[in-house]
Amino acid sequence: MKRRDFLKRAGIGVAASAAFGPVFAQGSPTVRWRMASSFPKSLDTIYGAAEVLADRVSALTGGRFQIRVYQAGEIVPGLQVMDAVQQGTVEAGHTASYYYVGKAQVLAYDCAVPFGLTARQQNAWMYYAGGLELFRSIFADFGIIQFPGGNTGAQMGGWFRKEIKGLSDLKGLKMRIPGPGGQVMSRLGVVPQVIAGGDIYPALERGTIDATEWVGPYDDEKLGFYKVAKYYYYPGFWEPGPQLSFYVNLKEWQKLPKEYQQAFEVAAAEANLTMLAKYDKVNPEALQRLLKNGVRLRKWPAEIMKAAQKAAFDWYEEEAAKDATYRKVYTAWKKFREEQYRWFAVAELGYAQFAFPGV
Repeated sequence: MKRRDFLKRAGIGVAASAAFGPVFAQGSPTVRWRMASSFPKSLDTIYGAAEVLADRVSALTGGRFQIRVYQAGEIVPGLQVMDAVQQGTVEAGHTASYYYVGKAQVLAYDCAVPFGLTARQQNAWMYYAGGLELFRSIFADFGIIQFPGGNTGAQMGGWFRKEIKGLSDLKGLKMRIPGPGGQVMSRLGVVPQVIAGGDIYPALERGTIDATEWVGPYDDEKLGFYKVAKYYYYPGFWEPGPQLSFYVNLKEWQKLPKEYQQAFEVAAAEANLTMLAKYDKVNPEALQRLLKNGVRLRKWPAEIMKAAQKAAFDWYEEEAAKDATYRKVYTAWKKFREEQYRWFAVAELGYAQFAFPGV
């Protein structure tokens, strides 16, 4: 189904299901799924997107299609969600595709890469520029169908125990930063560390690591990083608009009645929208609280930003040269990115540079 047709039908489906869903569902089968999340319940906005989906699917099907969400570690560890869906341990999952670049580097483009797309641009890429179709074909090889499932918006650049004034300050610095961001930072001299969310604070407190990135003010405040690292950098150039995804086991998806598939698609689109909306509400408030607690907000030096951007695109070109699937996605993505950047530099940036206050 083409994206345009789906969106038109989805809009009708929401209204129709609200009015007639329970009646329509009376003759439909009862389906119960389990969804494994890569995130803990304490991160209520990211984890909550899966609950938004589950609640909406139930409402649209008169309670006949039930999805129970499990936080990271309840069924499988957070970084094993893709495996669990692929193997049929659970019917569905909610995760970040760049966690699985060990399976295929190209999967990062389903989430975020350094100096990539913003949240709005990522949605445009997925829904209207062929991104979803490209990734549906890739995920099919893993026995999975995926759906956009939320976005945090541009993330922060992380917490540092010492001030970073230039490239030389990154040499040998031990930083918790996984995935593509870690690849790029390693080229600048950082020693990337992959540490589960619950273990980051003690590692930072003990000095096992010198710095960490996470998400943004709202989630970072919850994890208490400001208590042991006072320098808070921005922007998180490695995640300008990271998309979360819902994974569904392809065989289980094909078993669903068509109306249940439509309910799932509509609910996923709602979750994709509302996660970003909530972050845009709660992050400004959290940042002000952090600043009142003595956090020192710092912008990345231009020297570091320029070096990181060059390192990122050097790496992309290297990967594209040796992997045909990566090259296919990267070529389409890069062309779309260039078009988007030119357009956003006109209307969005033109307005923001005049209207937004300085930090």
